[in-house]
Amino acid sequence: MKRKNFKQLSLTPAAPVESPRQTSYKVVDAPSTNSNKGICIEAKEIRNPTSNNELISKFSTLELNVEFNLDIRAEDIEVLSELGSGNGGTVSKARHIPTGLIMARKVIPIEAKQEVRKQIVRELHITRDCNFPHIVSYFGAFLNQGDVVMCMEYMDRGSLDRIYKKHGPIPEPIVGKITEAVVEGLDYLYDKHRIIHRDVKPSNVLVNAKGEVKLCDFGVSGELNNSIADTFVGTSTYMSPERIQGAAYSVKSDVWSLGITVLELAVGYFPWDEPNEEGKPSSQPLGILDMLQRIVLEPPPQVPANGKFSEHFRQFVKRCLLTEDQRPTPKDLFKDAFFIISKRTPVALDKWAQQL
Repeated sequence: MKRKNFKQLSLTPAAPVESPRQTSYKVVDAPSTNSNKGICIEAKEIRNPTSNNELISKFSTLELNVEFNLDIRAEDIEVLSELGSGNGGTVSKARHIPTGLIMARKVIPIEAKQEVRKQIVRELHITRDCNFPHIVSYFGAFLNQGDVVMCMEYMDRGSLDRIYKKHGPIPEPIVGKITEAVVEGLDYLYDKHRIIHRDVKPSNVLVNAKGEVKLCDFGVSGELNNSIADTFVGTSTYMSPERIQGAAYSVKSDVWSLGITVLELAVGYFPWDEPNEEGKPSSQPLGILDMLQRIVLEPPPQVPANGKFSEHFRQFVKRCLLTEDQRPTPKDLFKDAFFIISKRTPVALDKWAQQL
């Protein structure tokens, strides 16, 4: 591991001591002066000093807790099991051998020149600056035999895509909390880092046993999105109509994808799939070209008016799927009734996640 002195601390050699003694310190309240509460340090002498190696180990641990910045290399990664694979690459559960950290490793095959691949890795390092409760932590990225390898936080309950397909439609109160997390995550990315996610969908929203909901795989690199084989086929069904028609991507495009995503989670199937007589998706989904044509030419899908969903949720999805000029931004959604109600309503996401 390479270590950086983020706090600009200066460590000077300690003066030699005559006897094997060590001083420990603890912070105690000092008498107040001029209404300012003071802090003093109380020293206590201890025999049998800790060895230099133990001190170095403790300093390393402290530094790791302050700034978790790993210099990750291919030889330092031990793959434990495969978590899944798709158009975007293969994801595995892995261990960072030097630290023992469990992480998720994503290998993305990219058909591009070496210079382009290096640029992608440089841009992915931007993600390490993102520090937000609803954004998956990224530990680093590197090139390995032509592939881009991304190492990120391991979310032990997996993606919402896998969760709803295994357990069925997600109840509206849970969907409300998921919506809250995704909206706040999108707003953070755009407001603080000017990053547009570009690929909001159930498989890119992850959950852990603590009930934390986090966004992953936000597209900081246009080259990355354009280089992955079959990406267009795999993710374009969540694209907004204007994006499919070739317009520039905007943060409002992410809001469209959010609308399709939360609707899919609530009903338990992809909204554009042709339903059968019972209102469930057909066993033969539409081909990709037919699907894209429907997205562009037909009215957007709606939350079923079957009494299972609140009017606030129905209106939220409807707003997300408006035309681009009428569609809200993530920040605009903070004022939406469904978002406000979800924010105020306590839901035990941890209990829900632990039973999955």
